[in-house]
Amino acid sequence: MLHSRFLRFCIGECFSNQRHVFHSAAFWLGLLYVTFPLGLIIYGWNDIADADIDSFNPRKGTFLFGARGSHEQLRRLPMQIALVQAVFASIFVYLDGARILLWLLGLVLFTAIYNLPRYGLKSHPPFDILNQAGYLLVFVLSSWLNHTPQLRWPAMLFGALFAMHSHVFGEIMDIDPDRASGRCTTATVIGVISSKMLVCALLLLEAGLVWKFFGDFWISGALLFGVLWFLFDALVLWRDRPYRLIQMRVFMLGWNAIALASIPWVWRTATLAR
Repeated sequence: MLHSRFLRFCIGECFSNQRHVFHSAAFWLGLLYVTFPLGLIIYGWNDIADADIDSFNPRKGTFLFGARGSHEQLRRLPMQIALVQAVFASIFVYLDGARILLWLLGLVLFTAIYNLPRYGLKSHPPFDILNQAGYLLVFVLSSWLNHTPQLRWPAMLFGALFAMHSHVFGEIMDIDPDRASGRCTTATVIGVISSKMLVCALLLLEAGLVWKFFGDFWISGALLFGVLWFLFDALVLWRDRPYRLIQMRVFMLGWNAIALASIPWVWRTATLAR
């Protein structure tokens, strides 16, 4: 899923303070948490809420794009989610104190209001996009567990925009099954080409933020390349045609490779922590 790519970006940002955290149990436990247990509550809850819609989605049922659980698996999932969160909540409270419970409450609220039946933000544009700012909680958790200052507001805004453009791209890939199921998303409302233009606008804002407040040529340049790519996609390559499954797999594998390869560089340069 696209938001797992953002989580990997957040992991890289955990390193960006350049502190020697590799000997810290809190660091490794936090790293473990944001890879699987956090994904379990976010995406597991989403799988339960989207059980019917996912039956239309050819991307689902794969390790790369997310599960398509059986009725029995989905029935057991809430208890599994609760148990895993309880274990890590207990550990984090021991390490950092009761404020972790406020963090967990925020996580539950962001996830719940996104997935509520009928009234969930996932089916009420543009709140389906704005809700992605909840991923900033990963930054907060990182700073608390590693006892480092919170990121400045430009870095937080950049992180929120990053999550939002990733989500819109996911909606573009899911537009046909979403339409078939009757779901209302930003992409189904404004269409494929306009959604790609929205991704371009978000990437352009991100590039401007990084250049103005952090002066990083490489990150800004990479984001501007993304703008050009989506423009070319919208106007020449695919336009409003759906991506094939093999193409989506290539996109996701490439996205993962870039995200993982960039983590050491993000730590070394500490650009967004300045």
